[in-house]
Amino acid sequence: MAQRLVGDSFEIETLRREIRAVAPTSSTVLITGETGTGKGLVARLLHETSGVAPFVHVDCAALSPSLIESEFFGHERGAFTGASDRRVGRLEQAAGGTLFLDELAELHPGLQSKLLRVLQDRTFERVGGVDTHVLQARVVAATNRDLRSEIAAGRFRSDLYYRLQVFEVRVPSLRERRADLPLLVEFLAARLGHAPCVSEAFLAKLQLHDWPGNVRELANLVERLQITRPGGPWQAADLDGLLVRRVEGPCVERRSARDRFLAGERSVLERLLTDHGWNVSAAARSLGLSRGGLRRRIERAGL
Repeated sequence: MAQRLVGDSFEIETLRREIRAVAPTSSTVLITGETGTGKGLVARLLHETSGVAPFVHVDCAALSPSLIESEFFGHERGAFTGASDRRVGRLEQAAGGTLFLDELAELHPGLQSKLLRVLQDRTFERVGGVDTHVLQARVVAATNRDLRSEIAAGRFRSDLYYRLQVFEVRVPSLRERRADLPLLVEFLAARLGHAPCVSEAFLAKLQLHDWPGNVRELANLVERLQITRPGGPWQAADLDGLLVRRVEGPCVERRSARDRFLAGERSVLERLLTDHGWNVSAAARSLGLSRGGLRRRIERAGL
């Protein structure tokens, strides 16, 4: 495996510090970031660092609307048709540990209101019950949506947002942490059984990609290469047709994120061009790109 180019990115070290700072507390944590960045892994790491148990994962997007209250709060026998036995909900199952609410923005408004009350009072009742139970778990929530935009559109309660956002942890996108790509490729390949040798041009081409699917996209790519090129070495040409450019949605990317993206690309291009004596044609060939394609990237990066 080629030696990784640089150490962990500033964003990842900042993330580690934030996790270490909040883990010993009981504060509610909101984890934000794009799809595929590893928000669930961050929640797990936060939980493990805190030294508590258990960890109860609730996928808010996967719960049936008709059963979601029972899943959250539990229910008493006879509370509704089919409730033949008492059920302990996720809030009780997480007692003494962490309740992780994944895809938080998918909660319907009615349940948002009830969750707000639980976070405010730290108490709840089972569906069909009268006894009050105390919430004894730390709540960690995650979303890939901009909750401020959801609030403006009337789809998310502002009071619930501020109750959850006691401590916010932002997970950076992969294009903001290009320095981690060599290490991630090695880790993901080794997890599948073997980490093949890769060329510097292969790594440079990865670092010039904008990774709309983030770590999830990278894991998919590595697994595919393990199937098609199991013995390696992996070359830049092996990536042809596998890297799909980002399709911009209706929301314009924030300027700060755009600046970070261009700064990362500029760094990769400078190193690549330096290695090839600033011969654009030679650098383009090493990546399997046309000279014009690399020239456009150079102009976009301001080199």
